[in-house]
Amino acid sequence: MITTRRAALAGAILLASCAVFAAPKMARKPAAPAGTLPRYGMLVYSDLCVHADSGEFGGQRITLQRFSEVDTVLYEYTAGGLSWPVVASEVTIDPRGKQLYFTVQPPDEDERVISGKLADGGKTLVLDGGYCDDQSVPMRLSLVTDFGRKAGACRACPASKKKKEMEEEVPAPPADAGKTTTAGL
Repeated sequence: MITTRRAALAGAILLASCAVFAAPKMARKPAAPAGTLPRYGMLVYSDLCVHADSGEFGGQRITLQRFSEVDTVLYEYTAGGLSWPVVASEVTIDPRGKQLYFTVQPPDEDERVISGKLADGGKTLVLDGGYCDDQSVPMRLSLVTDFGRKAGACRACPASKKKKEMEEEVPAPPADAGKTTTAGL
């Protein structure tokens, strides 16, 4: 009696395992190509850092949430301290998932459009506009993968080209400027 129960149980397990292995595999959706935004999920791009002299945050953080119905962006920036998140409007992502733009209106500021393109296989968001008011150096926000890490130290703003040009245009004073001579006395 016990032997027949064991045989029946073993037969049932064997039959169930065959059914699992013989079942058709469900087709998975292909992953987003490298360097593009995935169609669903959440991504955070940030260049937040800490100023060594003051201990205050610097930089910006963009949180992109992609749902089937709508894409949303939370934008944070520094203005002496980290701002409250600003919910963006008019979020547009190109169909290829390689660039995006959105509109924000921070408190007490004018409405502005922020746009950027993906670089480094999607690991960097390069924003249009200049870093430290230098249009030749773009703002680069890295994809955040470790949310527990501490913010790094802020890097100093590079000398802008305009400032360098102005310094070159001002002639240096002559070596003997400011000295009085007694010649001819």
